[in-house]
Amino acid sequence: MNVKQVAQYLQLNEKKVYTLVNEGRIPATRLTGKWLFPRDLVDQWLLESSHGGVLTDRLVVAGSDDPLLHRAVALMAADLQGRALVSYASIGTQLGLSLLARRRADVCALHWGPEAESLQRHPALLRQHVQHKDWILVRLCKREQGIMISPNLEGANRGIAHLFSSDVHWVGRQEGAGSQRFLREIAADHRLNLANRRIAARAYTERDAASAIATGQADVAPGVRAAAGEFGLEFLPIGWEAFDLALPRGVYFRTLFRGLIDTVKGAECQRLAHVFGGYDFTDLGQVVWSA
Repeated sequence: MNVKQVAQYLQLNEKKVYTLVNEGRIPATRLTGKWLFPRDLVDQWLLESSHGGVLTDRLVVAGSDDPLLHRAVALMAADLQGRALVSYASIGTQLGLSLLARRRADVCALHWGPEAESLQRHPALLRQHVQHKDWILVRLCKREQGIMISPNLEGANRGIAHLFSSDVHWVGRQEGAGSQRFLREIAADHRLNLANRRIAARAYTERDAASAIATGQADVAPGVRAAAGEFGLEFLPIGWEAFDLALPRGVYFRTLFRGLIDTVKGAECQRLAHVFGGYDFTDLGQVVWSA
């Protein structure tokens, strides 16, 4: 629909439609100098705006991978049975934010560098999308980031530089993933060239990368201690990062989202966090940023 059509559809004047566009509140795209409004997204926007959102029986989480978040979603799905849909697509930080901006996901899990810089870096990622004015960041945890290593790799204790030697096989990660960004910064700090790595396998989640190492396809990959612990791998710690959830304000008040936070706080998830290692839940559930 064009501006005139969407104004008639919503029973608004065209000036109000332009105001909604400028505020990033209505789904729209600009093509050949004209604003266009996909009808299915406008309909979904109306549903989400109605009395807390009609789609309260659905929670789609996308973005960065985390073993404990996967378990929490699985526990919720088992408890809810067919009463609601809770799903998790581990597709990386930047692609997850793109889905959030397109209203294809309700929550985006993200990490982008060291914990000390997260309150600058994470909002900067969100500001790349005009919809960020309606988003908030909720802290899930802090995670220990580093390099996952096969127990069978000889000389793994010789340091990071040794892991970049030609006889070490790496798992390659996609651009836009927080772990790939982390690896680039580590390589830069140690003046190492990522192009010199020998890539033996490809993975699109942390758990896929850990699985590739555990099954002998590769020797090392960037990742968090929890993923290494889940697959029985060695781990070279580098530092801590913030693992946050980006979401629209309206989603924050959904029963399913509150249930997700409560599930992570619950005894079973906390037990698994202790088994995997590398988690700090000091700020779990706190809103750490709002536009």
